[in-house]
Amino acid sequence: MKSFDVSQLNILVLEKHLLVRRLLTDVFSEFGVATVFSTAEPAEAYQYYYENEPDIVLCDWTPDLNGIEFIRRIRLHDESVNPYVPIVVVTANTELRHVCIARDNGMTEFLAKPVSAKTIYSRLCSVIENPRPFIRVNDFFGPDRRRRNFSFGGEDRRRAM
Repeated sequence: MKSFDVSQLNILVLEKHLLVRRLLTDVFSEFGVATVFSTAEPAEAYQYYYENEPDIVLCDWTPDLNGIEFIRRIRLHDESVNPYVPIVVVTANTELRHVCIARDNGMTEFLAKPVSAKTIYSRLCSVIENPRPFIRVNDFFGPDRRRRNFSFGGEDRRRAM
């Protein structure tokens, strides 16, 4: 993995569980991240997002914390200060259907719990190294969901896949 200077990053962590919140905050501090704000309250997280425009958002998704609604608010709300901010969903909901729901609601990356410093850094590097174009189609706004570049050899690309 590449080494990045993350000392100027401002990271927002919305995480329901105190121990995981502390782990994420401590890991980012060890990486040298300048500012990490963490909370278990979506309203508080959105207030921070609105006032401080974080560079990256990590968002939990549990039965007690609707991270998907938080993502939709960042991506689609008229008052959103930066709907393009990279959002990493950090959750134990790791079934394919959960990944697809998060993807279809605008997440940038997915991180399955339990997490480690290595996987956290890996997602951080992915967000930095591979910025993805954003698209708006009907009620979707978020990073382009396609990760592979398919050669389709014709005018109608949808028939090639």
